[in-house]
Amino acid sequence: MEQFVEFAGNHPGLVVAFSVILGLLVWSFLGESISGIKSLLPQEATLLINHDNAIILDVRQDNEYVNGHIINSIHIPLNDLATKLRSLEKYRNRPIIANCMSGNRSSSACRTLKKHGFEKVFNLKGGVTAWQNANLPLKKGKK
Repeated sequence: MEQFVEFAGNHPGLVVAFSVILGLLVWSFLGESISGIKSLLPQEATLLINHDNAIILDVRQDNEYVNGHIINSIHIPLNDLATKLRSLEKYRNRPIIANCMSGNRSSSACRTLKKHGFEKVFNLKGGVTAWQNANLPLKKGKK
């Protein structure tokens, strides 16, 4: 223990970096169970779409959406989501899979949906990038 204290005193940057990395690792393993929002791989998302009539919510900006989006997705940019939740009310009892480019913004969208009482909320892990890497189709244009 004495050696650790000496090491920490001599290398505070390394200790801080190690602590941050350790915290991120713990969050990556426990984050889903803490937040209550499950992340889905693209293959899992397609099963949910095909078997449970899930809705895809794309929360990217307009220019990103036009460059390629999942077929039949509903487009509401993340910045507008809180004010446009009413348009999702008719889907309240269906699974909603939020997606963005990488899965970060859609994670925020999932938290917003959960906060407003939507229960069946999922995040597309890896976002549209993972969707493309799985060789799943994207549609270009507005709708």
